[in-house]
Amino acid sequence: MKDKVRKGGGRNQAKADVIGLADGKGFVGMKQADDTSFSVKIQGAGVESFELQVHGFWLVQDAVMALLSRDEVCPRSNLSLTFAGTTLDPHTELQSIKGLKQGAILRLAEEPYTSRSVRLHLARVLELLRASGPQDALREGRSPSVLETLTHSQTAESSLPSGKSLKRSLSNTKTETASQDGAPPEYLLPGSSERPLMALLPQSSQPEAPSYIKDLSLSCWNPPPGHRKLQGDFLYITVVTLEGRRCDITSCPKGFFLNRSTEEVFDPRPAQSVPLCHCFTDLLCHISPAFKQTLTTRKNRLQLPVVEVMPTPYHTLSWLGPPCVSRTHKNTFSRLGLDDQQATQSPDWNEELQAARDLPVSSLEERLQRERALLQVNSAFVRAAAQGAETVVDGFVEPVNGNPEDPAFLWGGLFMNQGAANVMFGGERGRRAAQRLELKGVQAYNNIVRQQGLHTLPTAVIDYRGVRLTAQGLAPGLEGAEQEQEQEQEQEAETTPASRGLLYGVNSKTQESPQRRQLLEHLAHAAKSLSIQRHVVMLPNNYKASLFTSVDTQGLLGADGRFYILDVFRTFPADANFCPEVETISLTDNGEEKSVKSCEEDETKSSAKEGWPESYHAYSGLPKSFPHALCRLRPELVELFIQHKHCQFTQRVKELLDENGGFEECATSRDSRSTDAVRTACKETGSVSNIIFEMRLNPNIFSPGVSFPASESESTKLQERLLREAAAFIITHQIPEFVEHCLQSNEAPMDGTSLEQVLHLRGINLRYLGYVAKTVSQSEHKERLRHLMRTVIGDIFIRSTRRVFNNFLQGVDVPSLSAAVSHFLCCLLVPHFTPASVGEETKKKSRRRGRGAGASESTPWSTLTGAELWNLVCQDADETYCIADRLGSGPNHLVEHYGLQKISLLREFCLKTGVQLRLRDYFLDNQNKAPIGPDDILNIFPVVKHLHIPTTDALAAYRAALTFIQKGLLDKAHERLKEAAYLFGRVCDNLHPDACHCHSMLARVTYLLGKPAEARSIQLTAVVISERVLGFDHANTIQQYALLAVYMFAGGETALAQKCLLRARLLVLTVHGEDHPYVATLDSCLGLVLTGDQSEKFLQNALRLNTSFFGPTNLYTALSHHMLAQKMCSKGDYRSAMTHEKEAFAAFTSLFGEDHSQTNCSKEFLCTITKQAVKVERSLRQAGADCTEQAVECITPSSDTVLEQMVLVTGIRRITQSDKLQEYKQKHKELKAAVAKELGFDLETKQLISLDSLNWAEKGSDQETGSSQEAEEKGNLGSESQEVLKVEETSAESAAKVSSDDHVVEPAEQQPQILDEEESDDVSPGAEVQEVNGGSEVRAEEEETDGESSSTASGEIKSEATADELKSEKVNGEINGAVNVPVSPSALKSKGTWADIVSKVPVANGKANTDQAVNGVADSITANGAAEE
Repeated sequence: MKDKVRKGGGRNQAKADVIGLADGKGFVGMKQADDTSFSVKIQGAGVESFELQVHGFWLVQDAVMALLSRDEVCPRSNLSLTFAGTTLDPHTELQSIKGLKQGAILRLAEEPYTSRSVRLHLARVLELLRASGPQDALREGRSPSVLETLTHSQTAESSLPSGKSLKRSLSNTKTETASQDGAPPEYLLPGSSERPLMALLPQSSQPEAPSYIKDLSLSCWNPPPGHRKLQGDFLYITVVTLEGRRCDITSCPKGFFLNRSTEEVFDPRPAQSVPLCHCFTDLLCHISPAFKQTLTTRKNRLQLPVVEVMPTPYHTLSWLGPPCVSRTHKNTFSRLGLDDQQATQSPDWNEELQAARDLPVSSLEERLQRERALLQVNSAFVRAAAQGAETVVDGFVEPVNGNPEDPAFLWGGLFMNQGAANVMFGGERGRRAAQRLELKGVQAYNNIVRQQGLHTLPTAVIDYRGVRLTAQGLAPGLEGAEQEQEQEQEQEAETTPASRGLLYGVNSKTQESPQRRQLLEHLAHAAKSLSIQRHVVMLPNNYKASLFTSVDTQGLLGADGRFYILDVFRTFPADANFCPEVETISLTDNGEEKSVKSCEEDETKSSAKEGWPESYHAYSGLPKSFPHALCRLRPELVELFIQHKHCQFTQRVKELLDENGGFEECATSRDSRSTDAVRTACKETGSVSNIIFEMRLNPNIFSPGVSFPASESESTKLQERLLREAAAFIITHQIPEFVEHCLQSNEAPMDGTSLEQVLHLRGINLRYLGYVAKTVSQSEHKERLRHLMRTVIGDIFIRSTRRVFNNFLQGVDVPSLSAAVSHFLCCLLVPHFTPASVGEETKKKSRRRGRGAGASESTPWSTLTGAELWNLVCQDADETYCIADRLGSGPNHLVEHYGLQKISLLREFCLKTGVQLRLRDYFLDNQNKAPIGPDDILNIFPVVKHLHIPTTDALAAYRAALTFIQKGLLDKAHERLKEAAYLFGRVCDNLHPDACHCHSMLARVTYLLGKPAEARSIQLTAVVISERVLGFDHANTIQQYALLAVYMFAGGETALAQKCLLRARLLVLTVHGEDHPYVATLDSCLGLVLTGDQSEKFLQNALRLNTSFFGPTNLYTALSHHMLAQKMCSKGDYRSAMTHEKEAFAAFTSLFGEDHSQTNCSKEFLCTITKQAVKVERSLRQAGADCTEQAVECITPSSDTVLEQMVLVTGIRRITQSDKLQEYKQKHKELKAAVAKELGFDLETKQLISLDSLNWAEKGSDQETGSSQEAEEKGNLGSESQEVLKVEETSAESAAKVSSDDHVVEPAEQQPQILDEEESDDVSPGAEVQEVNGGSEVRAEEEETDGESSSTASGEIKSEATADELKSEKVNGEINGAVNVPVSPSALKSKGTWADIVSKVPVANGKANTDQAVNGVADSITANGAAEE
């Protein structure tokens, strides 16, 4: 079913939804100085009196909208508020009403209906009667929430079906318990190859939506005749009640009444037995007792949380539908005509969006209302775009132009087109790329902070049935454009030039005007934010155009007085790796062409090679051509590359100053040496300024057909060099660092979506997937990276398949779509599949349905074979990714060689194409019968790419909380996280990915503060948000379930914790398979939670996976050995326990050294095991041979021990390393003394937070911020490890980095900082060099740091936030985010100078050779033992 576009578009609704959680359901912890909330009593209009929490800044209409959303009032509408007998003006602020205070009584007054408002009221009634049931989300293709079903008390033992029940017929799909003792089902045990889909979406515990009435439709006497219309009749409605009574109802200005009409006789007079009612449901309650009882039952039932019932802003596709839709599909109210009425509405989407953008932003409340309005408008626009794309592609809309190659359509206020296939851009592939890049360009201009002058049209890109459409709001008319002839006459007469219309662009011939100058100012500001260089291009007739954008971009002044920017698809610079060496043409002043590359042959070669690393083409094969000519760099890559160049700049300045006597001498000599050093470094690194570092890139370089004046030849050569360096930066830095991260992390990407996210975070385009696979295959650790290779190959295969599928669908008529899609999937996934069997099956089913002879064998799609399809996919993969030989000859090659699962490939295909399958188990290796039939294809949904509306204040509070977390100030972080969660609720009702990450982090901090029950409640919300917004089987959802299990176990809910872990394992098995590092994390937790032999199986599997992925001396492997040792002790098998603990002890010794507390803990536990083993052996010998049933004393870990180990395994708390503590302390003191001596500072007066003051090995739980309990026993590895995880609230050490997987990652080796107490709270988490009263922290010398900064002539650098820190906050909480731990002690090897401090800036992308932190990124860990959570 399609999402309906609400009447009035988005802005008017946004006003209605601004209140959100402000009715008392918001976060209680939010502190606002200007909070003027108070409660009032509501009476009247036939509702029971109740209290409503209002705010003084609300308008009266805001209070009315809040009332209409209350269950006590719904579905009443057309109401007003009165106070003291006076009707209140809707636009009056509540705080300005005299006498309105706490406890005041407001009365609801019923207002007369109009023809429009009565239809709106009926729409509200239908929304109530159409209350969604559990299967409705699946029917509409929306991702459901399974958590409520999983944790419901009535189904606590039946949420995971057994293997036998999954194979039964759909008539008996009720889940059953796997066994009486609650053991996991067989398909979830380690080593099982069964992947049942029926278990993914268990039967909901919520009842289906009840039936209120049998039928509701427009009466046959509708519309009212003229004489009745003059008496106020609006509509005649026919109702058939559950009792079988047929009634005709009249709607009029006063409400609704029962008339005397029947099917044969028209009698509009009111019936005497039933009164006139203002609300339609009140009248139905008088007519039908069954309706009244059902409505009362609905209002009294337990309400679900808001995040479970509120509609999500955007459609999150569910690739699985209900098991049987034919039995439940019934639309009782379709004949009322309201849907058709709303479909004819054509909102002005552009005006709606621009009006929301123009809302004031001076106060917090105004910003929240503006952001909520923007989100509401954009989400309504996206829903309309998706519905419009379906309507257009299905053939219900005629094009408005006569161009068959580029048809354009108007529907619902939207302009939709495909765009012309330009040969210069690469035909069809280039057209699709242009549509995608246009959306990215619009997003880039929308993201510019404080950019109020430039406007963009609302834009979305929709893929549906193989067709890609771009939907935009209608641009306002160009004032003056209709008077073009008049303008030309004015110009000829030398009058004032036209100041309206097209003001900017290569085709603009408008003379200077105040409006044009104003537009150029806005463009210059935007170019600075986007790092675009101002440049000059040559146009025909020797006309020079100065541009701040690409040559395609146009700037215009609309009829609404706003400046608009269009055609921004080439906003970002070209990717030189995939650009054929386009000859850059320079034109002399007289118009003669002069090739920049044609001066002399040797100069040609040198200039062509300038910017590429040595032997770059030999080992990478780049540059090379690509199927389309619109390969552009990602904005993340541009930012990271600029930071990389800044690192080179600062390093070069340091070298030049050292060559000329050092910084102190250069700074005090008052000569030009320091200035010359900065100028030289600027020139060498490509800065556009010669006095400060400023990097800009030209988007028109390597653009075919673009020429530059001869005067710009030097700048052009420089820009070509920079773009080549940026392209090589991807191959030489970003891809190797990504692979290294996956080598160390247990949270590497597990599907195409998470892979795309982490690659984009590092600025790597998906066209580099082949080079990622090549890097993995050439790595010496390729066996440990097999999970990454599996994910990359699977994503390449599905993306190439999608392009083939898009072309395949173009030759399929609508009646054959289901058969064609199922046939395509069979050819794709079933080896040696022949289409004959499918054709016969289709014919039989078509005859049974009365559709004639069915699909003809001569139909092109029906003749496709598996071999032909595989060849097409391999050909596309070779053209795009250059890895055709890696795909083999069929799907079995992917399964056998890479370990890919066909069910995972099927899921990826459906998510990327919008295909929805029937929920059942598929056996894809069956060659005798088609495993997927036409009846299994339930629907094809549009896949929409849309703009993302930022939540500025909520994100700011969230980032501030991360800052406090990095400094160990958990109490302050907790307050800011609660504030951020409240703000997210105000803007988007928490239904946003960022809100999910915020709630997840809030739950962690809450747990670390010793509040597990509160953490559990918050984490429940995070899981529901992730399921509904990201997807029920998204990678982030898997992680959120694992974290929820920890908090549930902390609260004593062991059974529910077990179910959450089993749910997470089921999702991982379906999404990726068992061979993934994160499965080891889940199996470790399951081994701790479960009892019996299955517990040991999971722990053994976790050990096997950790050893396979990380080696025998890794921390994960050591923890697995230790947990297995504990498990063996609980069984009395001390010999095996000793073996495992010896391995753990050896690993801890290798990792941390002999003096580390973790090593000592393991050593003591090993001694305990040894003593117990000797004791047991002695007792058995003393008992003699006659006593065969001698009981063996067992050592069983306590629940607190198990909990702390789960906390460590899941990464909620980290272990730190301090084996070289004294060495680092001594080196730091030496370096500090050297810097102080050079600068002449007296460090004795500075307050130094020393490592000794932490006293980490002796601190108790009452002194901790991040620990909930003390170490309990010698064998408790998790509890003992707390001694190195204490967080000092007074400590301002900011060396930790928060990774994008929602974990706080420890730095490798941390140095103390010199901080004043009053300044410790103001330390920027992004700055690696902090100067506080002359004190400083010097970072690693060879550490590669990339930061966007500005530099003065004296060499002082001010660093801004790093790219990864900014990006990690967006995806914080995802399993597969990028992790950066840029810390190294190597700076201590050389004498520190002031130039060392100047030359360091924040790290943006990390380094592959840096030491990394625990839980997937650790080879060595911090030096002081301070934990950051």
